[in-house]
Amino acid sequence: MIRKCTLKRLCLVMLGLCLVIPTAGCGTQQGVENINETIVTQNDTSEQQEPESEPESQPVSQADTEQDGTPVETTPEEISSEEELSEEDLYWQEVLGEFGNSRYDLTAALTEPALKDYCSDYFTLGVGLNGSTLENQTLNMPEYMAVASKHFNSCTMTNLMKSSYILDQQGSRKSASDGDGSPVLSFATIDPTLEWCQQNGMQMRGHTLVWHAQAPDWFFREGYTDNGKYVDRETMLFRMESYIAQLMTHVQDNYPGVVYCWDVVNEAVDPDKGDKDSFFLCRTENDGVPNPWYVTIGEDYVEMAFTYARKYAAEDVKLFYNDFNTYQTEKRDAIYALCESLKEKGLIDGIGMQGYWGVDYPTIGVLEITIRKFAELDLEIHITELSVGVDEEDEESFEKQGQRYASIFMSLKQLDKEGGGSANITNVTFFGLIDHYRQGDTTNSRLFDSVFQPKPAFYRICNMLKTIYSS
Repeated sequence: MIRKCTLKRLCLVMLGLCLVIPTAGCGTQQGVENINETIVTQNDTSEQQEPESEPESQPVSQADTEQDGTPVETTPEEISSEEELSEEDLYWQEVLGEFGNSRYDLTAALTEPALKDYCSDYFTLGVGLNGSTLENQTLNMPEYMAVASKHFNSCTMTNLMKSSYILDQQGSRKSASDGDGSPVLSFATIDPTLEWCQQNGMQMRGHTLVWHAQAPDWFFREGYTDNGKYVDRETMLFRMESYIAQLMTHVQDNYPGVVYCWDVVNEAVDPDKGDKDSFFLCRTENDGVPNPWYVTIGEDYVEMAFTYARKYAAEDVKLFYNDFNTYQTEKRDAIYALCESLKEKGLIDGIGMQGYWGVDYPTIGVLEITIRKFAELDLEIHITELSVGVDEEDEESFEKQGQRYASIFMSLKQLDKEGGGSANITNVTFFGLIDHYRQGDTTNSRLFDSVFQPKPAFYRICNMLKTIYSS
């Protein structure tokens, strides 16, 4: 959190002006209605969409009511009225004053109760810091960063920490010809955000070390050239270890304590087109493009990535496997087998479940089955990229979106060990803060609209957290 002095808080303002963002309104608050959840097929990944099969139907948990069955009313007034301002409230009033000349009215965003405080005894609450370039990243939006600090205590860089943004081809080619052949890394895309986290007491999920997508093809080829042959296994293992060692060491040495966990490997399980001889159905390609890690190393690229990550990780840094559509039976079981194997070797601490879900799929029952299954491994569980989008941006759709988010949080509370369940859920991360954060962005799954006004989802979640997590 931002805390100590006005000078530090002013750094938010000095980050720069944000891009012009289209306006989108949000609906009024109404009483929560129970959701009749059904399963619908959707393509969802963190960056690329892939076909998925339809999971089996399961009983639906009704999470939109109080424990005694009373509907949860959700209005701004009932969650923001206080007899007197606390020191925390006074602080955020002061921060609000620093945005007096902003094009956005941050009054509600900075004066409503902080979401993170309600669930602090259960898990950390995370937010995605969006951006695909240094210019369009949300770090350049001081309003975004202030509101993120208010409501969240964990963050994830949704793009700029992936290898395509960190690997330096020119430097790597020079290393291949004149040096020891190690890949050369540039940290220009991550250092500013890591520095902001360090200055403002925000922790980060490292995302991601090894992924078949957003990894430059030249990284896997002889001489780091665009048209060279794929390198052999030993060469690629050398490059993998060097990349992981350099990145983790840089982060830990320069920003100690900021990155508390890593998504070591992302999306390596593929029930549809994976290697059928692999015990975890290792991904061999994606949309016709070969998985270069599989091509150069083989299915054990996953284990080797965790082996190197464990070798260089600080003692308190946790290692996660992260994937989407984890609720599908065949994929769930393959992920379980993979993570069970990694745990037996002491290489993994947790499973990341991407949350690209709809307002009515998959059922809460199906999600609960998956979480309980993973809980059997006694690993930490993170909901890493929670994003419930809607087809239409109207009052009714946003109200249903809010109901869905409330249902999810009630379910997580019941599943979590702190709530009497069997799952060690330690983080839930929304993969962004505001809808349409830049021109051309069509995402509408966030808790705030494009001008930082809380959507129905914010109030639904806030009231649900207040009701069930603070009781």
